[in-house]
Amino acid sequence: MSDKTSILIIYTGGTIGMITEPSTQALVPVDFKEISSQLPELRKFDLQLEPYTFDPPVDSSNATPDFWVKLASVIRDEYLHHDGFVVLHGTDTMCFTASALSFMLENLNKPVVFTGSQLPIGVLRTDGKENLLTAIEIAAEKRDNQPMVPEVSILFQNKLFRGNRTTKHNAEYFNAFRSENYPCLAEAGIRIHYNYGAIHYPVNERPLRVHTGLDDHVTLIKLFPGMRRDLLHSMLSVPGLKGVVLETFGAGNAPTTDWFLDEIREAIESGILILNVTQCPAGSVDPGKYETSRLLHETGVLNGRDMTSEAAVTKLMFLFSQSANPDMLKVYLNKSISGEISV
Repeated sequence: MSDKTSILIIYTGGTIGMITEPSTQALVPVDFKEISSQLPELRKFDLQLEPYTFDPPVDSSNATPDFWVKLASVIRDEYLHHDGFVVLHGTDTMCFTASALSFMLENLNKPVVFTGSQLPIGVLRTDGKENLLTAIEIAAEKRDNQPMVPEVSILFQNKLFRGNRTTKHNAEYFNAFRSENYPCLAEAGIRIHYNYGAIHYPVNERPLRVHTGLDDHVTLIKLFPGMRRDLLHSMLSVPGLKGVVLETFGAGNAPTTDWFLDEIREAIESGILILNVTQCPAGSVDPGKYETSRLLHETGVLNGRDMTSEAAVTKLMFLFSQSANPDMLKVYLNKSISGEISV
């Protein structure tokens, strides 16, 4: 076995590896070989780079919990053979996948760096080239023979974010992602500057444990002025529904009309867990700051604090697969599992 640092590059699909289909002019995913042929710079790394390509590649709009399980399983099977992992993924649902894996990969102590691009790597002005090269460098970086960033992260346009703290905010420009409630883990300029205080370093080195059970009996409801009672009732009455991420206004505010609070209360009394997160890109839920949040909190809605919607949805899926005990679920929803929430 080579003494070189080994990085597994997992191509799942996404814009970074797409080409234009001549008959439709639509972008379609291709094999990783097409990507590597566009990047002769890969040969300049003094690293052992190995590719793994999903067959067929998956557009990130088609990502599902089964897709997350497949990706987590690849990392599990290859974990002992590599020092780090770079995951090439479409930008649209990258934050959902990164959040899910942050919960599924328990005791992770190696880098799992997600990246992608806004333009295909074969396009002259592509951002994919810089993103991929920097992601590989970060995944391979060590300090005192230990991985520099041993957690699930997202690298885009020179900034490295914690995966479960990140949201996509721009569909047009290269700075596609932000982490409003948690600082960057690293920033790449002439050199890569690491924010050691923000990076999670495991206290004890335990064997990786990969959770492959996810319960998708959850939904995401975004409040809006004029929401009808029958609409909300229908969403809360879906057979088998276990959990709801409720995107509220501002610091966790919601209507105070009797019918709205009644619907929420009845759902909770039926056993559904409802988690309150803010629609705002930055900030946190603060129950009781306004009357409109206090009344919601008193119905039994749980405080999601500063979690992103992506982290909240995937955390519910993960926790429901782990336990059916509502008291235990409430405990873990209010604590940090992998740095997804400020407590």
